[in-house]
Amino acid sequence: MSGRQGEARQDTSRQSLHRGGDRSFGSHVPGDGEAPTQDLRGARPGSPRRPAEGWGPGLCRGEIQFGGCGKKRGRFVKVPGDAAPAALFSLLRAEWRLPAPNLVVSLVGTERPLTMRSRLRDVLRKGLVMAAQSTGAWILTSALRAGLARYIGQAVRDHSLASTSAKARVVAIGVASLGHVLYRQLLDDTPAHSPVHYPTDDGGGRGPPCPLDNNLSHFILVEPDAPGDGDGDGDGPTGLWLRLEKHISEQRTGYGGTGSIEIPVLCLLVNGDPSALERISRALALATPWLILAGSGGVADVLAALLSHPRPLPPQAVERQLQEKFPSESFPWEDVLHWTELLQSITSHPHLLTVHDFEQEGSEELDTVILKALVKACKSHSQEPRDYLDELKLAVAWDRVDIAKSEIFNGDVEWKSRDLEEVMMDALVSDKPEFVRLFVDHGADMADFLTYGRLQQLYRAVPPKSLLFTLLQRKLEEGRPAPPARGPPPAGPPAFSLHEVSRVLKDLLHDACRGLYQVSGAGGRAGAKARADPRVLQERGPARRPAGQRWLPDLNQKSEDPWRDLFLWAVLRGHHQMAAYFWAMGQEGVATALVACKILRELSRLDTEAKVDRTARRAAYEQLALGLFSECYSSNEDRAFALLVRRSRAWSRATCLHLAAEADAKAFFAHEGVQAFLTKIWWGDLAPGTSVLRLLGAFLCPALLYTNLITFSEEAPLQGGREDLQELDSLDSECSLLGRPGSRKRPAEGAEQPAAARGTGGRRGPRAAFLLARWQRFWSAPVTVFLGNVLMYFGFLFLFAYVLLVGFRPPPQGPSGPEAALYFWVFTLVLEEARQGFFTDEDTQLGKKFRLYVEDNWNKCDVVAIFLFIAGVACRVLPSAFEAGRAVLAVDFMVFTLRLIHIFAIHKQLGPKIIIVERMMKDVFFFLFFLSVWLVAYGVATQALLHPHDSRLEWLFRRVLYRPYLQIFGQIPLDEIDEARVNCSAHPLLLEGSPSCPNLYANWLVILLLVTFLLVTNVLLMNLLIAMFSYTFQMVQGNADTFWRSQRYHLIAEYQERPALAPPFILLSHLSLVLRRVFRKEAGRKRARLERDLPEPLEQKMATWEAVQKESYLSKLEKQKRDSEEEVLRRTAHRVDVVAKHLSGLKEQEKRIRGLESQVDCCVVLLSSLTDRLAPAPPSAVPGTLAPGAGRPLPSAEGALGAGSSHRRAHWPQTPEMPDWRHTVPPPREPEAQPLGPDQGGQGAVALG
Repeated sequence: MSGRQGEARQDTSRQSLHRGGDRSFGSHVPGDGEAPTQDLRGARPGSPRRPAEGWGPGLCRGEIQFGGCGKKRGRFVKVPGDAAPAALFSLLRAEWRLPAPNLVVSLVGTERPLTMRSRLRDVLRKGLVMAAQSTGAWILTSALRAGLARYIGQAVRDHSLASTSAKARVVAIGVASLGHVLYRQLLDDTPAHSPVHYPTDDGGGRGPPCPLDNNLSHFILVEPDAPGDGDGDGDGPTGLWLRLEKHISEQRTGYGGTGSIEIPVLCLLVNGDPSALERISRALALATPWLILAGSGGVADVLAALLSHPRPLPPQAVERQLQEKFPSESFPWEDVLHWTELLQSITSHPHLLTVHDFEQEGSEELDTVILKALVKACKSHSQEPRDYLDELKLAVAWDRVDIAKSEIFNGDVEWKSRDLEEVMMDALVSDKPEFVRLFVDHGADMADFLTYGRLQQLYRAVPPKSLLFTLLQRKLEEGRPAPPARGPPPAGPPAFSLHEVSRVLKDLLHDACRGLYQVSGAGGRAGAKARADPRVLQERGPARRPAGQRWLPDLNQKSEDPWRDLFLWAVLRGHHQMAAYFWAMGQEGVATALVACKILRELSRLDTEAKVDRTARRAAYEQLALGLFSECYSSNEDRAFALLVRRSRAWSRATCLHLAAEADAKAFFAHEGVQAFLTKIWWGDLAPGTSVLRLLGAFLCPALLYTNLITFSEEAPLQGGREDLQELDSLDSECSLLGRPGSRKRPAEGAEQPAAARGTGGRRGPRAAFLLARWQRFWSAPVTVFLGNVLMYFGFLFLFAYVLLVGFRPPPQGPSGPEAALYFWVFTLVLEEARQGFFTDEDTQLGKKFRLYVEDNWNKCDVVAIFLFIAGVACRVLPSAFEAGRAVLAVDFMVFTLRLIHIFAIHKQLGPKIIIVERMMKDVFFFLFFLSVWLVAYGVATQALLHPHDSRLEWLFRRVLYRPYLQIFGQIPLDEIDEARVNCSAHPLLLEGSPSCPNLYANWLVILLLVTFLLVTNVLLMNLLIAMFSYTFQMVQGNADTFWRSQRYHLIAEYQERPALAPPFILLSHLSLVLRRVFRKEAGRKRARLERDLPEPLEQKMATWEAVQKESYLSKLEKQKRDSEEEVLRRTAHRVDVVAKHLSGLKEQEKRIRGLESQVDCCVVLLSSLTDRLAPAPPSAVPGTLAPGAGRPLPSAEGALGAGSSHRRAHWPQTPEMPDWRHTVPPPREPEAQPLGPDQGGQGAVALG
């Protein structure tokens, strides 16, 4: 890591370990399949290449095949002790094809026979091996099947047998000296390119030499330093191991995101002999962190006990710990002093040492402890954010946000937004919403982070097998020119741009994302910069669009709305937890949640396999929109109504009602607030609840409008235009304007009426304005528009029926007057359907508009009725097809009559029933399928038995299909079926021998088939149909009101936008619209009554108010979550864990107190010894007297100052406060002890002879 590198560079005592190519600092690890770079082979630029620094004869490698039933195979390489680690690492990666490690765990332990406890074995099997598999780590261990490595090999074997994926295998690399390998001659004598047949020795592990572990697959065998050094105890294996660890820690690998991290290396100490202290000290000199597994025995427990011991460490304390952990061994005093020096050096690096007691801290996983150890090693020497980035990336890759909170974001480091950009990108790509939240809480600014270039990079990181990738690929191929006839396709992943993203969003959201990720190519600074800078054009792709159209924005430009863009990306990627966080952080929560519903609805249509999951996610987003709107509605009804019709600036001026209709959010429309608003819109300026009879009276006699028969919600109309809205200061007054349905056209009356008319109205006085306002407010209300269309539609059906029954005359007499009126009436209906389908505000092509138009089932019914009418009129004109025309028009009359069902869907009682009938029609189709099977089976069988010689085609269809269908309802022709009642001579048409006369050969079989057919159809299938209807009714009845309220919106919106006049008088309204479009372009697009534009100050106030309501809604959700049973159980479990950790801490403190007590006892003994030395000795006392209670004879002053081991002095660090234990020598053997008298030291004193 970067922090450990800085400390390693400061240390100069181990520079002899850096050999050959161990200088490739910061080089990148080649990916799978990449060729190794030159600096990975060990030779520095400009330096001669040594024989051992390449893949030549210096690195002898081959394959090894183990004996036994498993027939396991592996690879080995024999290297000298001074081999370059770069060459060795390149061989592992490039030739052996090992995946780049994301972590390296170097396991250090004893090689002696070891009896491991079951708890420790589970830690190694489930902890170390599973952590290595989940993190993609390498395990460096001993290659010999002895001691600790034996259990590691068994754990790797068990994991490989249980794993079903080749990518999830654990990479365990064994390192050993050739001098310790059993059957070494097999490895030396085998010719090149021939596998080594290595026997399996189950009795290995009792002592060197030991066999290789057949559970490992890769071996690094280090040759002895000298021919006479058969044991290999020199610097070779250990030095190469240390240099390889150092070299790997300086490499970088892309892990967990778009950036790269230095490969973390951690040494794990399990048990171990005292000889491992030298290995630990040398690794600490290279700033390699260590994890000590306390409770595993050996040196690991010694280190765990002495780390809390106050410095300096006395040799007696070290000797006591060694004797406690190794009771069966005796250690020379010189070795104790040497190990004391090593322990003193090791404990001087507490930031690189982490002790983990797996028995007391078993609740933490081993990967958590490993990450904490790495973070601890970095925290000790630096407070700069850049030194923590690798550990933070590792925490993101392992999804350990708890460690990031407690160890990295604990207040010690001041983070800035630019420091978190790379890890923020990693968290977004790897779908880690908790990390995104953590980064934002600690200084990350999304407005500065998200540029269009980073957004494009996020879309390019889409997995190839996802639906979004398929959609982007399709759009890219549509916009790409045809490839050449020859040559391979371009390599590499597709280079998606925001242009393809914009086109995909346009297909999913239609007008709600119009112009998203596009800027005008003809004007604006972005367009000018794009045209002026050719590099920008090259980055944006080929210039396929004209300059007057839209171009992609500058990739270095910051996003206008980062939370919206990230929300869209997260929904398209399926990262819904992250999308929920982006929704909470962004604005316009109701509209944004409805946009997600629309996207998921369209994606469900494209990918039916994941429809169930997307439907559930869609319901969750709909619940967010519904809950937020409920919060707004309970706070202020008028503002909530304004929220529904406000044109959103983030979603291309789309309203919440429009987005809910596009998303088919039935639950949203069923909300009481939405229905209350629709009721106000439905009645317009009329008083809600006005009787229909009064409205009919006003239709028949318009003069009744100016009486008290018709009441209005407000008698005084509001005059003025948009300028008045812009002068308003209060949001409540604006919302009251938008909340009142009567205000839907009055704010624009001043702009839409000619100036002359306004002046004339002003001269006529208030009475004329009152009369005109009442007339306009009555006829423009949606309820009056609907009632007028219903009355005129009944008149149309009456005219149509009259023409069919009375006025449909043949061509010589020509079409009658009612028939011509009917043609004109239908012509006005066609004009109105054309206006609804093609003259809309949506900026789409005609084909797409037509597809959107026919998505409505009632629009399909209108299209069918119109085409049938045209076909009937065409047949009516031709004299030869006159009767065919009558038949077609008769069928068309039925279609027009069925259209009444849609008209009456507005009724509160009839509407839900109509929905139930529509759902039951689906059950009827399934019933008809089963019925048709039995009809065909029975009809064909009876026809073949009764009339085998009748080949007339019309009679075949009649008897096969029609007659069995009538028999279901009881019309059974027994005269043609029953043998007792058949008499062909009695009927002229049933003469004997004619094809119509039934064959009576197998009449009993016909009767049996009839009984079976009636039993199945009348009993089984009919009851099945009734059961299906009952089930559908029960299922739909509960939601019928919800479906009806959704259909009510569509009907109200349809009549809200319709002209006031009904067909055939609607032609006048169409002419008015055409004239407005021609002569007054600003009024060309009619202002929709369900859409409003707010002035800028009121828009900002409205957005702020909605954000406040969203915070209140999220607080309620958080409170509900806290009060839920699952959360209570989780908090209880967390508290129990905290208490358990505190208890374990108390036990640890108890251990420390005991250690301090023992140290105090030792100090007391030393002080008493010094006191005895300084006091005048009696004549009988001699130096070397044992103090009472002392466990070892205390050395005399001369002995304490005597010369010690000279070869240990140079390495002993001298400090003023530390006594010089290097001169301490063991005292001579004691002679026989003689008892002293009471005056010479008491009963317990002894004297040396």
